[in-house]
Amino acid sequence: MKKIYDFSRKAAKRNYTVADLKALKGSGRTLSMSNPANREQIIACVEADIDLFVVGTDQMEDVRELAPTHFTGAGSSWSQFGSDDEIIAHAFEAMRRGADMYYTLRSFDVMERMANEGIPVQSHIGLIPTFSHHYGGLRAFGRTADEAMQIWNTVKRMEDAGVFAVEVECIAEEFLAAINNKTNIVTFSLGSGLAGDAIFSFVADICGEASEEDTPPKHAHAFGNVGRLQQKIHTERVTALSAFHNEVTAGNFPYAPTNVTMHDGEQTKFLEALDKWQPIHQ
Repeated sequence: MKKIYDFSRKAAKRNYTVADLKALKGSGRTLSMSNPANREQIIACVEADIDLFVVGTDQMEDVRELAPTHFTGAGSSWSQFGSDDEIIAHAFEAMRRGADMYYTLRSFDVMERMANEGIPVQSHIGLIPTFSHHYGGLRAFGRTADEAMQIWNTVKRMEDAGVFAVEVECIAEEFLAAINNKTNIVTFSLGSGLAGDAIFSFVADICGEASEEDTPPKHAHAFGNVGRLQQKIHTERVTALSAFHNEVTAGNFPYAPTNVTMHDGEQTKFLEALDKWQPIHQ
């Protein structure tokens, strides 16, 4: 555990620092990474010893309350802000709220501006769902030598811009194995093989939260079956609500044991007083 000052100059501790993650390259050690989406999931990830988090900026207060020492990235979607100045301002806000890095899909110029301000910048290569229109839909990347070289050129441009880390999504595993130690960028592998400095997967995929009708992507491996439990909970909830409704409409609920009654003899006194009651005229 390292003592640090966070980017708002508050004394803090972290399980990993930016320097630690950079030093992982070539160490033979791989970290786990996921995206807890609420307080319940944050607690579960902490108890499960997940190493690194990435969350929405509006979750940072919860993370810093429930997981104060976890290295955590925050960020924004591509279309969340219109201007470069807006997104850079948001990056500063995320860092002030306790983020350890900032995720962006914006231009190399924006990435470089952030990096020049001391913000650890994370970006994304390979399958970027936001840009799937450009690629004819969701698909894998880097399966040909030409495309793999195009991605490598993108990595080097990011490196030149000062990018600290990238999510490597659905790129052929041979690509990441070949380039990981040829770049100083920290890599988070999502469906791109074992060579990443950290292996990232979504909480919903890890826990098996997809419904029976959903077809999970190839890279999604469920280590649990939370979806089945959630369906059971939903079914039980509907059953209980229906029973409540039926008993109310039948005139049976509230049941006697659930009601409050007057003390012995008080009902008679109350009814007698009620019969004698007269409005008070002022």
